[in-house]
Amino acid sequence: MKFIIQSTDKASNARAGVLETAHGEIKTPIFMPVGTAANVKAVHMRDLVDDVKAQIILGNTYHLYLRPGTEIIHKAGGLHKFIGWDRPMLTDSGGYQVYSLTDIRKLKEEGVTFQSHIDGSKHMFSPENVMDTQRMLGADIIMAFDECTPYPCEYDYARNSMDITHRWLKRCFDRFNTTEPLYGYEQNLFPIVQGSVYNDLRKESAEMISSFGAEGNAIGGLSVGEPHEMMYEMTGLVCDILPKDKPRYLMGVGTPANILESIALGVDMFDCVMPTRNGRNGMIFTKNGFINMLNNKWKDDYSLLDEEGTSFVDRQYSRAYVRHLFKAGELLGGMIASLHNLAFYMWLVGEAGEQIKAGTFSSWKDTMVKKVTTRL
Repeated sequence: MKFIIQSTDKASNARAGVLETAHGEIKTPIFMPVGTAANVKAVHMRDLVDDVKAQIILGNTYHLYLRPGTEIIHKAGGLHKFIGWDRPMLTDSGGYQVYSLTDIRKLKEEGVTFQSHIDGSKHMFSPENVMDTQRMLGADIIMAFDECTPYPCEYDYARNSMDITHRWLKRCFDRFNTTEPLYGYEQNLFPIVQGSVYNDLRKESAEMISSFGAEGNAIGGLSVGEPHEMMYEMTGLVCDILPKDKPRYLMGVGTPANILESIALGVDMFDCVMPTRNGRNGMIFTKNGFINMLNNKWKDDYSLLDEEGTSFVDRQYSRAYVRHLFKAGELLGGMIASLHNLAFYMWLVGEAGEQIKAGTFSSWKDTMVKKVTTRL
């Protein structure tokens, strides 16, 4: 994998570049649609390519391990072939999902034992078997197994959690370096910075993660309930330490404003369920603000979803029609909203890249943050 920084912003730490993988190039900054269970909810793979213009999507080890099962995907020739996706892919290690199972999991040095949320069956994730599972899934970028700390979190808990994450990281790299890709192309392991919202822990973790010389690095344990200002503080601190010549991935973030502010801090890669989850519940993101399609004010508004939009749904469907679909309980409403929101997110990061290249990013970002946080 190769990362080439093409432009940097003089007034911030934003940069635009190209990430080269075995399944193609990714222009950064980039947003990755979340395909947790081998699909991006309510969006056809064809539309991800043609209309959203997604360059990379994300799958989740925890969910895929439980259903349909790693062996099923392995027999298909890996996750790319199983779902019919020939572009880059990233798989999360399952650490965040295990973190969310607080009442039905037990963490120890060896790994984490947990109960399936599907049928209650018992399982164990360790750094080693998570690496093996992600080898079988076959994503271009795979994530180290970590513990994601909650917010708020006591300092001692955050310290112990970070330390075990670091010990697990060494085991992840040991396993990764003694195994081979299964499908004839390169995979790349990204470690994850932890440390909750404590500056000294974040600094220590970023320095530790950097010492592994990985092809890219991730920032985890944020966007879990902490104030946005605190998230930005931690992100900026970590970005100042992580290698400047490697991509930086801020996991699970976030709102359009979160993404723009984090690009300014030096982040290159993002993922979040927000565009599809919120879309299925009637929220539309536009270049001038966000819309609750369920509100009565849109019932006879025949303007397009986003007058300045670029996707075909913006040019085809009115707000009145999409509101009708939601009120009538028609599945098409959530499909249109999800597709629109993903296309908007892809436009947002793509335009950020163009503004960085043009030397106008910071002023454009300040204007856009005000717009995208406006309720229409």
